[in-house]
Amino acid sequence: MKRRGWIDALFIFPCAFAFIMVIIVPFGLGIYYAMTDWNGVNPIVNWVGLSNFQGMFSEPQFIYSFLITLMYTAINVVFVNIVGFGLALLVTGKLRLRNIYRAGFFVPNLIGGIVLGYIWQFIFNNVQVDMGNALGIAFLQKSLISRPDTVIWAMSVVNTWQYAGYIMMIYVASIQSIPGSVMEAASVDGANFFQRVRRILIPMMASAFTITLFLTLTNSFKQFDLNFTLTNGGPAMRFMAKPIRSSQLLAMDIYRTANQQNLMAQAQAKAVIFFIVLVIFSLTQVYLNKRKELEA
Repeated sequence: MKRRGWIDALFIFPCAFAFIMVIIVPFGLGIYYAMTDWNGVNPIVNWVGLSNFQGMFSEPQFIYSFLITLMYTAINVVFVNIVGFGLALLVTGKLRLRNIYRAGFFVPNLIGGIVLGYIWQFIFNNVQVDMGNALGIAFLQKSLISRPDTVIWAMSVVNTWQYAGYIMMIYVASIQSIPGSVMEAASVDGANFFQRVRRILIPMMASAFTITLFLTLTNSFKQFDLNFTLTNGGPAMRFMAKPIRSSQLLAMDIYRTANQQNLMAQAQAKAVIFFIVLVIFSLTQVYLNKRKELEA
């Protein structure tokens, strides 16, 4: 029986209405407020055009936060996917109790970022320092999150510890979808383990890599809760002859601009730029990976 268009529209309406009211309308209002002097309280606003956007690019903290977010994202994309893929190879091999290992590697992902940040803050500030003193290792005698040159790497270690298990499960599902006869045939032909992984497994997992790289990129770019509890943006350093917070990622910079400096319009302008950059990076990554899928 042919369905009527208005019946389809009736079923779609609740989801479409929610999407428009929760996503589209706030996004449009955000772009509007980014071009005003809105302070979050006074309903009367004045149009200022692109001055909020121009001002942020002369702000040392915003420029540094933007650059350090790119660095943090690049580190995480590499670390999380290498560790996640390695764990997937481990738990899909001939390993006893591999299901228990899968569960154990996935458990850190169930811990909230707020709790995780405080746990690892204690580890870095106490356990790591005490271990460094006991072993006489000078590098470990000062907390890694208290130094501007190591704090981003320390945050990446924590993020990898938390997120690699989740990425591992995607790789596991992809590996298990590959016929075992293909790998067995390659083994019979004399290919060693690394050759099988490189020549057969990775090309046949191209779609999984598209998903995991996208998830890792967006998750790292939007990082806030771990940044807030683990380092709170610190420690301090100088950039462009101005004091700044050395681990303040872009999401936290927007948060501080809005909630601590009460510059709502400027924060909204930063959020618009943040959205545009994230969309560009995400779409570019998906496009490049899709091309590789077709080539494979």
